[in-house]
Amino acid sequence: MSATDASTDAGTASAPRRSHTATGPVSRAEAVPVPNPGSGTGTDCEDTLDLRLPDGFVALCATGETGRGGPAVPTPAGGPGEAPAASSAPLAASQDEDLLGNVADWGPTTTPVGTFHLVPVRLDRDLPLLARWMNDPTVAVFWDLAGDEGVTERHLRAQLAGDGRSVPCLGLLDGTPMSYWEVYRADLDPLARHYPARPHDTGLHLLIGEVAARGRGLGSTLLRAVADLVLDRRPACARVVAEPDLRNTPSIAAFLSAGFRLSAEVDLPGKRAALMVRDRTLRHLL
Repeated sequence: MSATDASTDAGTASAPRRSHTATGPVSRAEAVPVPNPGSGTGTDCEDTLDLRLPDGFVALCATGETGRGGPAVPTPAGGPGEAPAASSAPLAASQDEDLLGNVADWGPTTTPVGTFHLVPVRLDRDLPLLARWMNDPTVAVFWDLAGDEGVTERHLRAQLAGDGRSVPCLGLLDGTPMSYWEVYRADLDPLARHYPARPHDTGLHLLIGEVAARGRGLGSTLLRAVADLVLDRRPACARVVAEPDLRNTPSIAAFLSAGFRLSAEVDLPGKRAALMVRDRTLRHLL
């Protein structure tokens, strides 16, 4: 993924979806960049490698079986930036085998502004609200998902029908939906081609949907809370990352206030981004 902007003022998070894995998870036919575990222990000095699966494993996947004897997890057709054909069946993101430690089971967390809860999206319940948010001009300039409900639906279905590497969620504050989040495996995302990714790096995308909730510093508070939630629920994750558009200065300020550091500027499809990183080892210092 390559689209994350959280803003306490503009209340948006993300760049054009053409560069966003959520609109088309990486095809299993592609080589997915993964970190090199032997490349060192420095914060920003690792390289990435292309993952090349053994021929026998590829042949086994082609039969629709896994090594555990179960069906292979379906992956939408198309590479990054392409949405799969929409199904008529309602979908939910509460995958039993998502690659993020079952976000649906993370539960609520207490913040200085109230009780916050990430709830995986259900199309039959949440699509009208999310489509309305995506058509807010302030949001649309970064998310590029304005239009009828079908535009937002395709964006969501690409994640919901994927392999669990990205989970779209509603953010509920004291029980009221007020934000949209995407929690994703940055190390398994095309973003990993653009920075020295490490195993289990977890990425965040955020938009504050309700206009009344913007400009109050909620972005910083909730980013810190969700980053802490990721680190608490995913012991293997050493870093939470994000890539807000460099033009979205309120977003970058929100990340900095939430304990992230500016690691680098990176050129991504459709934007130049600020790579923001929150390290587990520094979480109590920043």
